[in-house]
Amino acid sequence: MKPLTATLAIILSFFSASAQIITVKNSLQTDIAKVISDYPNGFKNISGDQLIENPQTIEFASRVEIKDAIKCRVIKYSSNTKEIFSWEADILRTDDFEEASKKFRSCFSSLQHLSVDINGLNAVFKGEYIKPSESIKFTTIVFDAGDKTPELENLKIALVLETEMLDWVIRIQVYEKQRDDKDRGPIID
Repeated sequence: MKPLTATLAIILSFFSASAQIITVKNSLQTDIAKVISDYPNGFKNISGDQLIENPQTIEFASRVEIKDAIKCRVIKYSSNTKEIFSWEADILRTDDFEEASKKFRSCFSSLQHLSVDINGLNAVFKGEYIKPSESIKFTTIVFDAGDKTPELENLKIALVLETEMLDWVIRIQVYEKQRDDKDRGPIID
């Protein structure tokens, strides 16, 4: 009787385990989730040392580094009404369009349906794939959390493929939607 009970227990555990949905995140998803979860704090918890100060922006090193990324940074923009921050990572720089196109598709797949918990809200980011073309020098896919989380409606993830000089660059940006003109800071020459 005991072998029958043990066999039944094994079979039941197998079926119950296969019915569970286990979300496996790759390193890009995990790192972007860390960045997004600091969005309500203006990325202050992931901002490192100041790198560059320009009249309109200040760049800080990012404490969240994307695996194999060229550069990760937090950018503070000048504003009269509130502090405005974004986070950016340069993922790839190459002169080979095919390589850039494949990496762009891979990054899209990682970001599509990315699920992140922010202050008790679950945001699932979605975007529409745009196939890059070598004749078009700038392709951007914007992911947003949709209307199920209105508190996060301004939070966006952008996946960008663009030319810089003779290279193709892939960049991921996490930002609050474009600011209104009244948010623009003073213009300094």
